[in-house]
Amino acid sequence: MPPPPRQHRARLVGALGVLTVLGLSACAAPASTSAPAEEQEWAEVLQQARGDTVRLWMYGGDQQGNDYVDDVLAPAAADQLGVTLERVPVADTADALTRVLSERQADVDDGAVDLVWVNGDNFRTGKQAGAWLCGWADDLPNHELLDPDDPLLATDFGTPVEDCESPWHKAQFTLVYDSVRVPDPPSTLGGVLAWAEQNPGRFTYPAPPDFTGSVFVRETLLSVSGGPDQVPAAFDQAAYDELTPALWQRLRDLAPSLWRDGRTYPRDGAALDKLFADGEVDLTMTYGPATLTKLVRQGTFPETTEVLPLEGGTVGNASFLAIPASSGAQQASMAVADLALSPRQQAAKADPAVWGQFPAVEVSRLDAEQRAQFDALPQSDVVPPFEQLSRGAHGELAAEWVSALDEGWRREVLGGGS
Repeated sequence: MPPPPRQHRARLVGALGVLTVLGLSACAAPASTSAPAEEQEWAEVLQQARGDTVRLWMYGGDQQGNDYVDDVLAPAAADQLGVTLERVPVADTADALTRVLSERQADVDDGAVDLVWVNGDNFRTGKQAGAWLCGWADDLPNHELLDPDDPLLATDFGTPVEDCESPWHKAQFTLVYDSVRVPDPPSTLGGVLAWAEQNPGRFTYPAPPDFTGSVFVRETLLSVSGGPDQVPAAFDQAAYDELTPALWQRLRDLAPSLWRDGRTYPRDGAALDKLFADGEVDLTMTYGPATLTKLVRQGTFPETTEVLPLEGGTVGNASFLAIPASSGAQQASMAVADLALSPRQQAAKADPAVWGQFPAVEVSRLDAEQRAQFDALPQSDVVPPFEQLSRGAHGELAAEWVSALDEGWRREVLGGGS
């Protein structure tokens, strides 16, 4: 059954300030002789977008993600929207936010950043500073394909989305192992740490603030604290002071059993993946498990690579696209964000041969033709369906936890508590 029509498309008027007259005239016209007001408003957005250039700032270290944007999304934007989409690679999303904040401080209204693949911490910082355009994401035509009750889409690392960013895809933190080298894998995170101590040098994790290493530390906090229900999602200093001593002690105890005796850590998830691919460690970890299929098929990872499900689940979240308030291509950026949510783009991005990201749209809300695009995707021999992979999943802690734990790890684990 198709979803009901949205009731708040008129917020595009407030967000853009270009559609007021059009909206009023549409309301005054008889329904039998005029297209719905929201269709006219979106047509105006598309008209304003045509011929514009959108600079998408995004993490450049994911080659499959880079290729998807360059080879799939950008050509579709040109063909369907008349918009030139330029990918601007960054080493850290914070680089994009720094540019946006500096432009905002200088009252720039045609900045260098038009669209950002944003993460929770930077979204929160930018939202607090008023750096993001709001009042547009819920009014995208393809927004109706999202599950309105999906908690992953309502907050971004504990920060309410509140119509200030648009979902792009979903992710699930996942541990990965070689079933030949680990024939009897543990089933809990505590068991993984114990296995690492029993098999010195065969396990490690990236150093925070790397995204993957950071989420591993948060998962370990949940584990040593007795589960997700024992750690408040919203940051609380008293809870931090109470819960983290056991975390730091556990990670300090673990360190001598890690790769290279814990004297050094992989700089990021890609470096850990290389250790796994080269057989130096027996487990790796990722927030994008769907990409494992291609890594195995192309021979980067061994054919015996398997996903390690953990009792109690792991953390899941969603990735979002945000538009800076300083962008001079806001309409074109909205059009690209809507295109990125289209069933065709979501299905293309979910193909392991393309990028292998789990869709943000709710497939059950699509019509038969749209669902067929997902049904036609190749089945993975490595990664279970998202519904199985995300079983027992828990949401992310608030962004304030992330920065506090990253700094705490640097001081208490890397620095030995000094």
